[in-house]
Amino acid sequence: MKSDFSIKEDVLAELSWQPNIDETQIGVIVQNGVVTLSGIVDTYSKKRTVENAVKGVSGVKAIAEEITIKYGMQHKKTDAEIAKIAIDALTWNSSVPQNEIEIKVENGWVYLSGEVEWDYQKTSAKNAIEDLNGIHGVTNSISIKPIVKPIEIKDKIKKAFERLADLESKNITVEVDGHTVKLKGKVHSISERDEAKKTAYYAPGVYEVKNELEIA
Repeated sequence: MKSDFSIKEDVLAELSWQPNIDETQIGVIVQNGVVTLSGIVDTYSKKRTVENAVKGVSGVKAIAEEITIKYGMQHKKTDAEIAKIAIDALTWNSSVPQNEIEIKVENGWVYLSGEVEWDYQKTSAKNAIEDLNGIHGVTNSISIKPIVKPIEIKDKIKKAFERLADLESKNITVEVDGHTVKLKGKVHSISERDEAKKTAYYAPGVYEVKNELEIA
């Protein structure tokens, strides 16, 4: 079991490896495997990059993210401007169905709602927005339309896990209740846990995934 000191060293090393992140601007505190991140960055995409980098570090059990975004004057945008570029971003994205997504912007925060048929469409909508200049965050409340019956969901998910080279599927138990999937077992990192959840969402008929996987 890694010590908090070792985890902190690995987190700092991983942040220094990121080309667009100045690790000296990020504060890192580790206690019982929980990493608290603080500091200031100038874009939301950098904030996500820091969080995703830390998720992949072995031994990290959870992340408390307290990083704030401070845009320079040249990148500050009004809610109306953000709404316009968000609409354009979704229009240009071929993975997002047209006229199915509603956008609301409040104090720089983008709220997405509406209905789509597949989880990858919901994810693509959020990904299209996250890298836009001027935003402070994205709340993705898009729902999945009920287009298929929840038949053979468990088998499809297990086979998908087996195809992933970086995921030890034998350590993951899949439980299905209607359109809800529950994942139990142990994985080696937060990134593996997130990958398992994302893969489960790709199965037809899955509307919710309860991720109870533990970090070994």
